[in-house]
Amino acid sequence: MISLDRASSRFLALANCALPWLIAVTALAFAVGLTRALGAPTDYWQGATVQIMYLHVPAAWMITLIWGVMSLAAVVTLVWRQPLAAIAAKTAAPLGAAFTLLCLVTGSLWERPMLGTYWVWDARQTSVLVLFLMYLGLMALYWAEEHSTRVARLAAVLILAGAVMLPVIRFSVVWWNTLHQPGVLGGGVAPIIHASMMTPLLVMALAFVLLFATLQIAAMRNEILRQRVQALQRAQVAESADRGAR
Repeated sequence: MISLDRASSRFLALANCALPWLIAVTALAFAVGLTRALGAPTDYWQGATVQIMYLHVPAAWMITLIWGVMSLAAVVTLVWRQPLAAIAAKTAAPLGAAFTLLCLVTGSLWERPMLGTYWVWDARQTSVLVLFLMYLGLMALYWAEEHSTRVARLAAVLILAGAVMLPVIRFSVVWWNTLHQPGVLGGGVAPIIHASMMTPLLVMALAFVLLFATLQIAAMRNEILRQRVQALQRAQVAESADRGAR
C-alpha cells in the first residue's frame, strides 16, 4: 500500500472544510441550470428532444476533462511518486465511467427521434464507447489488487497511453464523415446555438464540473481514511502475532 504522508493529512483537513461549501454551490448551480434549461426554447426541428442536450453535452465535456485530470495525476505519480496523486487517479476512474455512461445513454436517447435508432456506430459514439471500456479496465485493475505502488504506476502508464483517445473523441466529427451533429460551440469564433440555449448549457456545464469536484474530493477523503484503517488493522494483527510468538 502507498504510504500516506503529511500532504494527505492536510488534504483531509481541507476537504472537511471545503465539502459543505462545494455541496451547497453545486446544488445551487444545478437548480439554476435546470430551471434555465426547462425554460429554454425548443428546437424547430428536434422539438422538446433538444432538452436532452443540457445533460448530454456537459457529460460529454466531462469525460475528457476527467481523463485529463487523471493524466495529470499519472504524471505526478510517475515523476514525483506522490501518493495523493495516485489516490486522485484511482478515485476519478469510477466517476469518469459514470459520466461516460450518462453521455452514452443520453446520446442514444437524443439520436432515437432524429435517426430512428439508438446506436449507429459512428466515429463519436464508438470512440466514447472505447473510452468507457478504458475506464472500466482501469477500475478492474485497481480492484484486482490492493492499491500498491506497483499497481499505481501501472495504472498511470495506462492512463497516459489512453490519453491518445482524447483528441480522437474531440475531433472525430471533423476527421470522419459521421452522423453525429457538430459541436455546439462550432468551429468558428461564435457558438452555433442561440444565447438563450447556450447560457443554460454553460450553467449546466459548470454544475457538472462542481459535481465532479465534490464527488472527487469526497472519494479521495474516503480512500485516504480507508487506507489508514487498513494500516491500523495490519499493525494490530502484526502486534498480536508478535505477542503470540513470545
